[in-house]
This record gives sequence, C-alpha cells and structure tokens, in this order.
Amino acid sequence: MSGSYVSGLKCRLCGKHYPKEALNFCTDDFGPLEVAYNYDMVAAALSRGAIEARPRTMWRYRELLPVDGEPTVGRHVGCTPLIRADRLARALGVSELYIKNDAVNHPSLSFKDRVVAVALSKAVELGFQTVGCASTGNLAGSVAANAAAAGLDAYVLIPDGLEQGKVLGATIYGAKVIAIEGTYDHVNRLCSQIAFRFGWGFVNVNLRPFYAEGSKSMGFEIAEDLGWRAPDHVVAPMAGGSLIGKIYKAFKEFEQLGLLDGPVTARMFGAQATGCNPITNTVKTAATKVKPVRNPDTIAKSLAIGDPADGFFASQLIRQTGGWSEDVDDDAIVDAMRLLAETEGVWAETAGGVTVAVAQKLIEQGKIDRNGSTVLCITGNGLKTQEALIGKIARPVVIKPTMEAFEALVEAEAPALAAAGA
Repeated sequence: MSGSYVSGLKCRLCGKHYPKEALNFCTDDFGPLEVAYNYDMVAAALSRGAIEARPRTMWRYRELLPVDGEPTVGRHVGCTPLIRADRLARALGVSELYIKNDAVNHPSLSFKDRVVAVALSKAVELGFQTVGCASTGNLAGSVAANAAAAGLDAYVLIPDGLEQGKVLGATIYGAKVIAIEGTYDHVNRLCSQIAFRFGWGFVNVNLRPFYAEGSKSMGFEIAEDLGWRAPDHVVAPMAGGSLIGKIYKAFKEFEQLGLLDGPVTARMFGAQATGCNPITNTVKTAATKVKPVRNPDTIAKSLAIGDPADGFFASQLIRQTGGWSEDVDDDAIVDAMRLLAETEGVWAETAGGVTVAVAQKLIEQGKIDRNGSTVLCITGNGLKTQEALIGKIARPVVIKPTMEAFEALVEAEAPALAAAGA
C-alpha cells in the first residue's frame, strides 16, 4: 500500500497544511490538526469488491486510514458484530434497531482498540519506542495491550479512583500505570507536558490526528454491514467528542467515493451522563462555546471528560445533521445496562448504558423517528465496570441440593412468571 493516500495534516480552523509528523495543533492559531487524504488516489484504489475481498478487520479500509504501508500494530482489530436488535427494538418501540457491539473488540474489549491500532502503527513508523496516553480506562487497557504486543514501552496515566477492572486491565500487560490525583483534565494536561518534555508518542496528545482517524472504521463497518448505506440515526456516547464526528466522516467519505447506495442523510445523536454533560449542555442551550464541567460526578467514568477536546466540533455536527443530544442520570444508566443485557444478551459497560438510556429518551421525545433505522454504538464491555451493578441486581438464590428444594423454588416463582407472561 502506498503512503501517498495521506497528503499530510491540516488545521481544522484555518486550513494550514503540515507534513505527516507527531503534532496535534496548528502553530498559527492552535486549532486541532486532522489528517488530509488524496481522495482521487483513494477512489482509484478502493471499491466495494476490493474491500469485500480483504480479511474481516478494520484494515480492509486501509486507504482511508493514515498508516503508510502495512499496519504493524493491531492487525486483527475491528469488524465487530452489527446486531439486528429486534427484542430491544420492541422494548423501545422502534421498527429497525441495530447494536454496533465493540464490547467484543480485540484485544481489550472496547472501541479504543481501533484508535490505538492506528496510533501505535503510526508511532512505529515515526520511530517512537515509548508510547503513552491519558485515559479514563478503556484507552489505558488498549494502549497497554497493543504496546505489549508490539514490544513498545508504555506509560499510562489515569485519574485516581477508576474501576478496578480497568486498572487491572492495563497493569496486567506490564505498562507503567500511574494514577493522578484529580480529574481526567488534570491527567491530560500532564500528559501533554510529558509528551513534549520526553519526546514520547502519546496517542491522544501529539499522535492525536492519526489516533482519531481509527474511529472511522466503526462507521465504515456500519455502512458496509447495512448493505452499503448509512442509517437514519446514530446514537453514540461522547467523552472527548471525537467518535461521533469520525463515524459521520466515514459515511461522508464512502459517499464521496461512490461506495454507498444513495446520499448520507444520517442524523447524529450524542449521549452523555448528567454528571458530566458539557457537549449535551452546549447543544441544548445553543451555545457557541463548550462550558467545561469542573467536577464530573457519574458512574460512567469512561465518559467523565469535563473539557472535551472535540466538544465544539461534536456539538456543531449534531446541529448540522438535525440530531440532538441528551443526558441521563446514574439510575437510568444502570436500568439501561440491564435492559440491553436482558433483551439482547449484550453486557455493556456504563457508557453503553448511557447510549441505550439516551436513545430511549430521544425516542420518547419524538426526536428519533420510530420507523427509521437506528444504530446504537456500544463502545466497551461490562466486565470492566462491575462496580456500577453492585447492590443494583439480585443476588443468586441459595437452596439445598435437593429436587424438593428446587421444586419449591419453581412453585414459589410460578405466580410471578405467569404475571410476566400475561
């Protein structure tokens, strides 16, 4: 694969171009940088047939990902299931509902494996031996796992007090995991200083333009698995705000390349927790600037970014596509986690509960058309956030090891089962 598909980086504010380097901001106006592609060359190389002939990984869309040559990290990431969720659809009162289930992504059970595969492949290209990240949990595990597989040294910085599943899920791979007193925003600020002081490749700091592009693969897969079309609605969780924009960018790139049946009319809907809702608040108040949340307070710790890097762009996109954004409290998050598990057999982490609960709210508000096609993005696995369910779900019933005890239990439960089936 030729590296010429990527022409460089460009500022999202002023449009100034930069070479392919580890830089995430414009030196003129400090605007964020993003990857620029030569779409004419991509169009000459990429077709439905070419994509369908390739292995089922995110790299089947490699011309639209910013890696020169073959990927060296995360070769097996992506192509997670798009589930037709008919039981959940009936519960929510919609006709066509899908779950994009990145809770089973390889290797760390979250969508972050997509962005890390791109960022660390780029880090290897650029000659970094030491990599790192600022993380609310999922990114920590993915950077640690993928860095271990690639033989890279990794420093993972997290806010103190994260779920133990996520702390262990980073430490087990041998990364240097460091907990910081304070919020994610404190962690991110320190990581920016470390990246430039030591010259290391921090995936969501100086490698961020490349890292963010990995999220597009989720959008590419959704469109392909829907039969080369974009859905009517997408509901995505928002932390830093990048994912929702990259999914939409993926749809538009496929449209530009003539790979879709018909134009993209997808409306994008953002999901946040009430305890940390800076982007949702921006959308609801029609504000022109994102007001940071200084002290996030929610069980959805993976979404607890008070000053989101892409918050402005996410709020703009939501408005431009005719979508909306909502937030939900902790009780609604737990209820939605249970609903998803009980209807579709998918155990999502708290961020997934946010997505399902917000979708339910938007449907009830009439903002999502009950007759349209809707995709809910589930970004992480419930095994990582077990604390959120402690004391919220029933404990196992204990009986004697006899048939009599079991029959008595079944008889006692019969009235409840009959009522449920009525």
